[in-house]
Amino acid sequence: MRLISSGFQDGKSIPKKFTCDGENISPEFRWEDAPKAAKSFVLILHDPDAPVKDGFTHWLLYDIPASVSEIHENIPKGLEHIAGLGIQGKNGSGTLGYTGPCPPSGSHRYFARLYALRAELGLAPGAILQEIRSAIGPYVIEQTEIMGTYARARAQTL
Repeated sequence: MRLISSGFQDGKSIPKKFTCDGENISPEFRWEDAPKAAKSFVLILHDPDAPVKDGFTHWLLYDIPASVSEIHENIPKGLEHIAGLGIQGKNGSGTLGYTGPCPPSGSHRYFARLYALRAELGLAPGAILQEIRSAIGPYVIEQTEIMGTYARARAQTL
């Protein structure tokens, strides 16, 4: 299985458009060669470099139907259910949906991980990272990831 984004390339910088310094919209993701046994998918976008315990979660999308192989750009925030796409969890700020990279200092890594599962999780909307990680354990068939980086521009001094 392979995860791809038209928003950024693996190992490269995430464009400002997808960050707190830009439009703060979610990038597009698509995948190919998913296992035929997959019944659902989970997408997690996480920053392990954030200066908080266990990093910062930027997006959780779960119970993505097996028939889906693409997540379009700019998925609405604040909605529990995205029609035909799945359920959104709470990001590290405690809100539903995507929140873009916004590192307080330096360059951070942002891992988009896609999990193919042999079942739907059935978690309530608004699940947090720890709940999803606990729930997927016995159901993971395969996983893949891409990683982008982002560093905020320094403020100009007068």
